[in-house]
Amino acid sequence: MARCDRCGNDYDKSFTLTLAGETHVFDSFECAIATLAPECGHCGCRIIGHGVEAAGRYFCCAHCAKEFGVKGLRDRVDTVPAG
Repeated sequence: MARCDRCGNDYDKSFTLTLAGETHVFDSFECAIATLAPECGHCGCRIIGHGVEAAGRYFCCAHCAKEFGVKGLRDRVDTVPAG
């Protein structure tokens, strides 16, 4: 068994996750997300999807980036190219 880096639970179904060359042990995705997922630069929520990046910061969506002062990001495009 392996002990979770976040909560300390010694669990027989723990898993390892390597990020930027550093390996971590977790007992759940919840602990992995709470430990490793970046926080939105505006609202502080954990970004577990793609998110957006601007000015060296991560944001959960274009709205939060805009509220922070980033211009030009959008969550959707108005048209889809033909083809």
